[in-house]
Amino acid sequence: MAQVILVLNSGSSSIKFTLYSESNVQLSGQISGLGAVPRLSLKSETNETRIDRALSSGEGTHAGALRALLPVLEQELAGRSVDAVGHRVVHGGVEHAAPVLISDDVFDALKTLEPLAPLHQPHNLAGIAASREAFPEAVQTACFDTAFHRNHPWVNDTFALPRPLYDEGVRRYGFHGLSYEYICRYLQQTSPETYSGKVVVAHLGNGASMCAIRNGQSIGSTMGFTALDGLPMGTRCGQLDPGVVLYLLATKGMSADEVSDLLYKNSGLKGLSGISQDMRTLTESSDPKAAEAIDYFVFRIRRELGAMAAVLGGLDTVVFTGGIGENSALIRQKVCDDQDWLGLAIDEAKNRTRTEDISGVESRIKVLVIPTNEEETIRRHTAELLSEVSAN
Repeated sequence: MAQVILVLNSGSSSIKFTLYSESNVQLSGQISGLGAVPRLSLKSETNETRIDRALSSGEGTHAGALRALLPVLEQELAGRSVDAVGHRVVHGGVEHAAPVLISDDVFDALKTLEPLAPLHQPHNLAGIAASREAFPEAVQTACFDTAFHRNHPWVNDTFALPRPLYDEGVRRYGFHGLSYEYICRYLQQTSPETYSGKVVVAHLGNGASMCAIRNGQSIGSTMGFTALDGLPMGTRCGQLDPGVVLYLLATKGMSADEVSDLLYKNSGLKGLSGISQDMRTLTESSDPKAAEAIDYFVFRIRRELGAMAAVLGGLDTVVFTGGIGENSALIRQKVCDDQDWLGLAIDEAKNRTRTEDISGVESRIKVLVIPTNEEETIRRHTAELLSEVSAN
């Protein structure tokens, strides 16, 4: 009988889910508004809306949301059970360089990493706890955003801090690994020559980062110890002089929690514009602060693109992915404008229609737009672990 795998991506206010029969999507959707006004939306494998309805307040927690989802899944499965549940977990720490089966010990170890990813890790783990209760017989797996980067070069793994801190785990981890892994696998299958070359992938969304990749291996990442570093994001600051944090603590008298809220929740595009964290809202706004926020976002991408090219010792391909990378022709154009020195140019007409290859005729560098699919990466790893469990 076909394996049934449920993939969950649990956030602070939502649970995104995809149900697979083997590698085929049966349905997907999300439960949004957790902690406020919860709502279940569900689409079929042909992307048709099947359900879109409000849930009760009692279903507004991660556990309550999964309980609300159970009858829907049972109807869809028609007597079959969920064999495994695969979870996105943002931070795997030093020890996890590959997906793992979730045990009590693994769960407790991942909980200690919550301070390193406070916007994500607690909610990832809340989803795991609720899933273990809802599907007690299913195999549960954790797939990590940090794992893709665990074998990157030491110089991209360390900070110039005393060695004992590195040994304790204060190092550069990198994130968005499930997305980068999907892009690499896609390139390996569709264009092996591109895959083996010098590739920079720009995962641009509410969370944003860039990665220098060669032969499917992370060579350099814009993100570091936490998911704050590198590019500015929807509400996160990106690269910041650590002296600013010292100033906020010592001179402004802010507490650690206040600084954390500022850097994680009230900075980035939201802080710069004073309008919104949503790129669509900013591009439609006539407020000059919106334009300035966009300009800074683009400036940092262009700066990091040069840095990633230097890390790789050249550049063959740039891939745009993520919500902004896939959907904003304006951002792609601004990033690629006047990059003749790098040999990079795009075809404006192709960019507007979002074909996969938007490279200009004169461009020495291939420019691609590839939709990412982190859920498929999680499904594949979960299927492999499930097969290992079944074999034993």
